[in-house]
Amino acid sequence: MTSRSDRRPRPPSPTGSLLLGIGLGGFVDGIVLHQILQWHHMVSHVEEFPVTTVAGLEVNTLADGLFHVLSWLFTIAGSTLTIVQWRQGRLAPSWGFHIGLLLAGWGLFNVVEGLIDHQLLGVHHVRDDLGGPLEWDIGFLAFGVLLIVGGWLLYRRSRRALESARSS
Repeated sequence: MTSRSDRRPRPPSPTGSLLLGIGLGGFVDGIVLHQILQWHHMVSHVEEFPVTTVAGLEVNTLADGLFHVLSWLFTIAGSTLTIVQWRQGRLAPSWGFHIGLLLAGWGLFNVVEGLIDHQLLGVHHVRDDLGGPLEWDIGFLAFGVLLIVGGWLLYRRSRRALESARSS
């Protein structure tokens, strides 16, 4: 015999929203910093591919496109995972749960991308148009950490509320 609590839907998984946040963070970076503000491109700090030449700009545009494909794949993975979980009978996430993880995913994107591309590989910096000042790179990382902390706190508060409602 199945108890009443066994029939309750399982809580939402954080993975889909987190993957969506990573993908959307990549899109914000690529669209705003690469295309609209044109502060940098994916390999704009690599000497062999200067954005001041047509050939260099072509390579950077291709690299930006590949970066957008990766962002798109994260977004598709997050969307697909979320839909699969809903179809399996999991509860839909609350707004706070979902938005908190989107923000945390965006912050995770900033921290990983900032550490790898800006610091370790040095393929570009936040402001290559200014010669790549370190202050902008540090600000990008700090903003990422704030997004992770703020998003995680919002997610945790919403998750606790969801668990309390589910147990009553």
